[in-house]
Amino acid sequence: QAEHVGCQIDYEYISDIDITQFPFIARADSGKEYHCDSIIIATGAQARWLGLDSEKKFQGFGISACATCDGFFFKGKDVCVIGGGNSAVEEALYLTNHANKVYLIHRRDQLRCEKILEKRLLANEKITCLWNQRVIEICGTDSPKNVTHIILESTSDSTQQQINLDGVFVAIGHDPATSLFKGKLEMDEHGYIITNTNSTQTSVAGIFAAGDVADAVYRQAVTAAGTGCMAALEAERFLAK
Repeated sequence: QAEHVGCQIDYEYISDIDITQFPFIARADSGKEYHCDSIIIATGAQARWLGLDSEKKFQGFGISACATCDGFFFKGKDVCVIGGGNSAVEEALYLTNHANKVYLIHRRDQLRCEKILEKRLLANEKITCLWNQRVIEICGTDSPKNVTHIILESTSDSTQQQINLDGVFVAIGHDPATSLFKGKLEMDEHGYIITNTNSTQTSVAGIFAAGDVADAVYRQAVTAAGTGCMAALEAERFLAK
C-alpha cells in the first residue's frame, strides 16, 4: 500500500544519525547517506528473554511475552508468569480470565510491583506465587511441539522442582531499540524516547517517535499503528511549514 502511493522502501541498516544539522543525515552500513527534512523513529522494543536454549526452542509453541496477545490460547490450562514487577503481576491477573491456574515465579521473596497490584494478586485464588525460584529449563514434546513442564531451581538453597504446565509467559521487561539516539534525543531512565503530550514530537523539532520505541505501557500493535498515523500527520504538517 505504501509503495502504491509513492513510498520508496530501502532495506538498510542505519548505524549512525546526525541530527545536529538540518537536513538530518542518516548513515547506513552500506555507506549510503540519507538526507532527511523529517524523521519518524519506529524501531520498536524487544522483550527480554531468559536466555535458555529450551526457551528459544518453544517460543511460539507455549512460550510468549504477551498475555494479552496469547492468553486466549491457554483457556482452561495451567500457565506460569516469570517476573516480579508491575508487568508480570498484570499479566498474571489477566491470565486468570483464561487459564485454570497461574503460577507467578519470582527470583526474590517479594514483588517490585505497586502495592495495590500485589494485594489483588495475593487475593486471587487462581494464582500461586513461587518465591525465590528461577527457571533453569523449559521442557516439552517435539511432535506436536508443546510445553509440558518447567524445572525450577531455588535461589536460596539450589534445590530443584518440576512444575507441570502448558504455557510460559516471560515478563521481565522490554528494551526499546533506541541506542542509535542515546545522547541525541530526550529519553526516560529505561531508554524509551520521550514525546510531547498527545503528540509523537520528540525533543528535536522534525523528529517523531511512534510505536513501542516511545510506549512502555501498552506495547500493542493497534496502539503502535495509531501513533504511526499520528507521526505521519505530524511529519506532513512539519514539512508543510
